[in-house]
Order: sequence, then structure tokens, then C-alpha cells
Amino acid sequence: MARILVCDDSAFMRMMLKKVLIDNGHEIVGEAGDGMEAVQLYRHHKPDLITMDITMPKMDGIEAVKHIFEENPLVRIVMVTALGQRSIITDAINAGASDFIVKPFDNIQVIETIKKVLGQ
Repeated sequence: MARILVCDDSAFMRMMLKKVLIDNGHEIVGEAGDGMEAVQLYRHHKPDLITMDITMPKMDGIEAVKHIFEENPLVRIVMVTALGQRSIITDAINAGASDFIVKPFDNIQVIETIKKVLGQ
């Protein structure tokens, strides 16, 4: 399965995403609590896929996507957004994100989105 980097400023949300992903056979290569850390961990681990929260400290998720996408335009990134943030998904897709998951998410939504983005 895929090697995944989980990025969200909420430790609880990271834990929930990691559990769903691990339970479905994926390997978590790292987790980031802010956009700057996400970019650094991407460079170190070169994951197959990244889940990226939009609203994070130090650097938001869209800026982090732009930095990562400049280095690797083939990287697969799934944005994680709250319902009220859905309007900025277009900005995230334009920055290089592949798809998005809406919080609060259910496990099926996460797995189906990940499968689609990975081409499975």
C-alpha cells in the first residue's frame, strides 16, 4: 500500500486519519502539525501521498502544497477541509492538490478518496 504523510494542526485529527489509513494497510511515514513541518517532512520521506489540512500555523496548507508541488508536480495531495472552508478548495486544487476530504469525515470517505487519488 501507500506511504503517507499526515498533516494537520489537530493532534486528534492526525490520530483519526492515521488510524483509518493504518487499518487499511497504509504506512504512515510521518505527521506534521504545521505547513513548514509538512514541507520538511515531505523532503525527508518522499511519501506516495500527503493528507494536508488547509488551516495550519506557520504556513497554511495551500502554501505548503505550492512548495511541495514546485519540487514534485506528480505528488499526490489530498486536502482536508472543514465544511466552512470548502470554497477555498479551488485554490488548493489550483496549487496542486489532487482531491479533498471534508471534516468531519467518515472512514469510507477517507479510504475511497485515497484509493481514487492513488489510482486503485
